[in-house]
Amino acid sequence: MSEKNNEEELESQECEQEIESEGVDDSLEKKIDELSERNKESEDRYLRAVADFENIKKRMEREKMQAVSYANEEFARDLLPVIDSMDFAAESALKADKEEEEYVKKIEEGINLTIEQFKKVMQKHGIELIDIKDGFNPHFHDAVMQVESDKHNEGEIVELLQKGYKIKDRVLRPAMVSIAK
Repeated sequence: MSEKNNEEELESQECEQEIESEGVDDSLEKKIDELSERNKESEDRYLRAVADFENIKKRMEREKMQAVSYANEEFARDLLPVIDSMDFAAESALKADKEEEEYVKKIEEGINLTIEQFKKVMQKHGIELIDIKDGFNPHFHDAVMQVESDKHNEGEIVELLQKGYKIKDRVLRPAMVSIAK
């Protein structure tokens, strides 16, 4: 019987070891699964952080380009009244008496050359005159008055009162116009 007891005892010990090893295996598997899940979460957070960083980087680059493109906007806006005055002086010179014709022609020529220089400088910096030929557009034109006109349809531009300018696609100053009733 002692042999039988020894055999039973050995079998019992083997069973206990198997049970213990299974318990250890289950606990290791749980730990591995838990660590694997945490690794996936960390990797996901990392990938999201990298994507956020790239988006911020792109947005900053875009904002920087806009800042550079429109850096002269205030300067250009300040030059507009100068150009208006020069235009007005050129128009006034045309209305002067014929007696002063030669003097007036020289003044007119100087004023027109100055206006052309201003226009070239502004064009070089992306500043353009707003066109009124294509009709009224509230994004580019400011209708300051309505007038009766037999020659124009309702809502059409009748007269340009003050020139408008834009820098690239941004309006510096809308063109002031009168439109037909």
